[in-house]
Amino acid sequence: MSHVVSLELLLDAAADAAVRSEWNLLAAAGLPSQAHHTGETNSPHITLLVRSTLPEIDATAVRPMLPLALTLGAPVLFGSGRTRVVARSVVPSSALLELHTSVHTLAGPGDDVAHTRPGAWSPHVTLARRVPLDRIGAALDALSGGGGDLPARATAIRRWDAALKTVTFVA
Repeated sequence: MSHVVSLELLLDAAADAAVRSEWNLLAAAGLPSQAHHTGETNSPHITLLVRSTLPEIDATAVRPMLPLALTLGAPVLFGSGRTRVVARSVVPSSALLELHTSVHTLAGPGDDVAHTRPGAWSPHVTLARRVPLDRIGAALDALSGGGGDLPARATAIRRWDAALKTVTFVA
């Protein structure tokens, strides 16, 4: 998929700051971290949908679902090969799953990235990408000072167009 468009849930200010603090813990430990990605559109988020193309959607149906209470849970690992993505899990409440399904329904059929499809989705907030396998323990140790579950609220949905490097708010 050369052109990528995604729809992402953004977090409330307190949860955003807490995740950025975890990014900084990883960076301070000399590890890969989203803190190293300094683009102005880089922010903690939960990806709802990823496709090569996405028409404008009318988000009136999902706007009343926000803000949505969330729980950011324990760290999880994704990937294969010599590196992993380290992320915070997001507890998949029925309200979150309903919002996710509604977004996909509004978007209509498309070439969804498999791990964002309803039924195959693992909601998470990325903390670091490309963490070498031999540094996973250090990454988890760096995060252990961050505490347990983190209460959060999803407050908005944005559309990220990677090719154009633009963000627009949908809801």
